[in-house]
Amino acid sequence: MLPIEKVDHVGIRVADKTRSIAFYKLLGFQLVSDIGFEHGHPVIMQHGSGVVINLLGPANVNSGTNILMDVDEKHPGITHVSFKIASMAETKGVLNQMGIRLTGEFSFKDMHAIFIRDPDRNVIELDAYAGDQPATRQSTGGYDAHP
Repeated sequence: MLPIEKVDHVGIRVADKTRSIAFYKLLGFQLVSDIGFEHGHPVIMQHGSGVVINLLGPANVNSGTNILMDVDEKHPGITHVSFKIASMAETKGVLNQMGIRLTGEFSFKDMHAIFIRDPDRNVIELDAYAGDQPATRQSTGGYDAHP
């Protein structure tokens, strides 16, 4: 087994640095550094929770769709990032105040999830559940029983 301690950061390819920084600031991320986005270096942002994202770019193809999520063919790759939230009601209220619309929602066992998209249609899942782990990760009836 690899001695992995935690997820260090999530890399997200974006087309427009200014627009993406503004969006992720709405979610509570703060700019840590920008040492040359235009030359392929990441813009590093960190949330107060400790979550770090690297905005990579600039993207050189913009079809208006997310090839991993928006097309019928299922390409391999990372389809979304998921963040645990403390309160679904509070999160929905904040997103509504910021004008960020929900693009999906589901509940299963003790977990309630909502989905949003960033300006480049990257999917962000926001999960609310009690405790450290949702019941969906239990070995009995987990995702095998998902509707």
